Amino acid sequence: MRKLIFITQVVDPDDPNLGATTAKIAALARRVDDLVVLCDRGRADVLPENCRLRVFGAPSRLQRAARFVRLVSAEMPAPVVAHMIPLYALVAAPIVRPRRVPLILWYTHWKRHLLLRAATALSTDVVSVDEHSFPLRSRKLHAIGHGIDLNEFPCQPTTSGGGLRLVALGRYSPAKNLEELIEGVRIARDRGVDARIDLYGTTGAPQNEAYKRGLESLQYDFVGVGGAVPRSEVTAIYAQADVVASDFDSPDKVVLEGCASCRPVLASDDSFHALLEGIEPPLAFVRGRPEMLADRIAALAALGDEERHAIGRTLRERVAAAHSVDTWADAIVKLAAA
Repeated sequence: MRKLIFITQVVDPDDPNLGATTAKIAALARRVDDLVVLCDRGRADVLPENCRLRVFGAPSRLQRAARFVRLVSAEMPAPVVAHMIPLYALVAAPIVRPRRVPLILWYTHWKRHLLLRAATALSTDVVSVDEHSFPLRSRKLHAIGHGIDLNEFPCQPTTSGGGLRLVALGRYSPAKNLEELIEGVRIARDRGVDARIDLYGTTGAPQNEAYKRGLESLQYDFVGVGGAVPRSEVTAIYAQADVVASDFDSPDKVVLEGCASCRPVLASDDSFHALLEGIEPPLAFVRGRPEMLADRIAALAALGDEERHAIGRTLRERVAAAHSVDTWADAIVKLAAA
């Protein structure tokens, strides 16, 4: 493909929330001659040579909109990928669609709203991890996996030592249900299992700050409530963990990153059924049943390091087959070339 336009919020591999986008951009760049990256803020020095960074960030919303329209218009005609923000597709549509080129919306979140409905209607295609990760029903939807860079998350031996250490990463939010993860560990410990859990993440909003303070107020000695982790340090967090846990009602990419690092994962979301199917002991648990989570923790704690690592290797193979950044980029380029 000669040219592709990719629109996103942030281009910075060190960003705690959006650092993974850089690997996706690099994968797309390997498949096109000219990749134009439009963003609110970003670093040109982290992009491949065939990428051109165009920043539309500005002090006011009106200025941002004007710059956005001007930059998209200047690069026409070319297929456009709007990454995670439905408003990008909505504003770009009057510029892109009359040129009869694809407008592709990537979106993976549980929240449905009017902007998303409008952007879906105006896009030629919608891409997401799977049918569970997109909150609307649409014939335009293509399930293409999460786009995990396996080079960023190598298969690592366990280095934690002593007891079973669970880790949960991501934004502090009530939707993450972190208190249930803590309760599952507490129940397991009451049953005699030597386990702890460490939490890491950003807040980004007053209600999330309050949620984090509530977790800190629990004052359990087997719970660590940490702050944001730069993207460059996430690999080390996985290396120190025995298990990665998620109780988020979404196909949390943290689960897939943990699998890529050869870590067993415990997850409650139904979208991980195929990923976890057939593995013993079972890794899926039911949201709202912390006693089941405690069962899963106890079963993993009873295994040796090599047994847990064997589970992790199987999970890494499954991520490589269905959720790698290369399979993700191949699917995007195929749609853009249609």
